[in-house]
Amino acid sequence: MQHKLAIVILNYNGAGFLKKFLPTVLLHSKGYHVVVADNASTDESVSLLQNRFPEVELIQLARNWGFAGGYNMALKQVSANYYLLLNSDVEVSSGWLEPMVKLLDGDAEIAACQPKIKAYHQPDCFEYAGASGGFLDFLGYPFCRGRLFDTLEEDRGQYDIARPIFWATGACMLLRAEKFWQLGGFDPDFFAHMEEIDLCWRMHAAGLAVWVVPQSVVYHVGGGTLAKENPRKTYLNFRNGLWMLIKNCEDGMAAKIGARMMLDWAAALQFISKGNFSAAQAILKSHIDTFKSVEKLHKKRQEIKKNRCYKAPLYQKLLVWEYFFRKRRYFSQLKF
Repeated sequence: MQHKLAIVILNYNGAGFLKKFLPTVLLHSKGYHVVVADNASTDESVSLLQNRFPEVELIQLARNWGFAGGYNMALKQVSANYYLLLNSDVEVSSGWLEPMVKLLDGDAEIAACQPKIKAYHQPDCFEYAGASGGFLDFLGYPFCRGRLFDTLEEDRGQYDIARPIFWATGACMLLRAEKFWQLGGFDPDFFAHMEEIDLCWRMHAAGLAVWVVPQSVVYHVGGGTLAKENPRKTYLNFRNGLWMLIKNCEDGMAAKIGARMMLDWAAALQFISKGNFSAAQAILKSHIDTFKSVEKLHKKRQEIKKNRCYKAPLYQKLLVWEYFFRKRRYFSQLKF
């Protein structure tokens, strides 16, 4: 059966989150198809879904493919015009879907959008992974309307206007299925972290738009699969940041990679000064694995370059400089 929209939750050992948040998803998403794709969980997730949520379609994946590969595998089994990708640790609110669906219904050139993401444990504040829309500086550092580095702004309605953005968060992302597959879906080599930014960069290169719709609101716990301080998460963030830049950067790629690596080492030295040697080792490993992957990344870059029609709307300043040296802590202080 072809659905207009399918809500697809990728789950890995998230039984606690499913118990807590899936009933709210079902309550506020009546009339829409809900799917949970299980990434070979070892907890009670599958039995919980089978016994307590029989109305939810369950897709069982043979192993943990990560966020990128897991969604690619699962979405091949979902027939819908729109995919709503939703983390298991997200609480949705009444009327959360309609403004986003209306936006995509009205403009075929918008390939993806996200709602306003607020912090579940601090509901007056924006949440780290998306806030009110994602952006990228010219060295590939992501930031949000409402979040620069670790500074989270209080939501006072200052970013309530729907507008184009650079990237939409994978925590809650509405995608036009046709465009998703035309662009090859997520890059499964990323495994997790920044694959949605990489996808959105490819959308921009194809002349498509990405938006935020703040009239839709959800609340994100964050760190549901990997805690922020986990060395594996540090590794993936630094490695995938470099990979994304190598794949998608339109010009001056070598210089930007060199600058990015120097800043990475500054971050590593900061970790060492705080006694966090595992994080510094994760950065070193991310660089080693990037050098090992140059040939594969070059092939991906050539494929993207061959099909690129438009330049991506990057923030043409260095966020590190604006934040740490010019003391611009809020998105509204940045000059685009």
